[in-house]
Amino acid sequence: MSAISSERSNWYLLQCKPHQDERAHINLLQQNYVVFHPQLLSERILRGKRHRVRESLFPGYLFIHLGGNDNWAPIRSTRGVSRIVEFNHGPATVTEHVIEHLRARCSESAEFPNDPPLTPGEPLQIIRGPLSTLEGVFIAPHGSERVMILMQFLNREQIICLPLGDLERQHASFHTTL
Repeated sequence: MSAISSERSNWYLLQCKPHQDERAHINLLQQNYVVFHPQLLSERILRGKRHRVRESLFPGYLFIHLGGNDNWAPIRSTRGVSRIVEFNHGPATVTEHVIEHLRARCSESAEFPNDPPLTPGEPLQIIRGPLSTLEGVFIAPHGSERVMILMQFLNREQIICLPLGDLERQHASFHTTL
């Protein structure tokens, strides 16, 4: 790795060992490094119930804030860290603007309301995708990230499967017989 000539501090990208993002993050924090591990809250359906889980936005990668005078040597031997990502024979820098954008996105995902699990017959609004603005009712979960809904479409009732993130609870009155 080439020497860092800049006295300025920058964000850099670290690659972690497989499934050791959290371990690397904790170990780097214990060494007093400034580390950013972007994570989002997402919804999964496990055993028929809706759960919120925290998932890494970039599995296997962390961002670290370092200056030219910082000691880079301990990073490579930190448990969980594989290497500092390099481009053109130097460490890959990430602009502050990108880090700010990622922080904003991660904080938005943390603002989920604590909704109870979906129940069969519950009205839903499609908010993303080609069917956005259409309405339907929840029938059942379909895997960990998808649900089946019943909707009135093309003059008949249709059962369709959609990603859970493309739906939100509908507060207006919408009724369909199951």
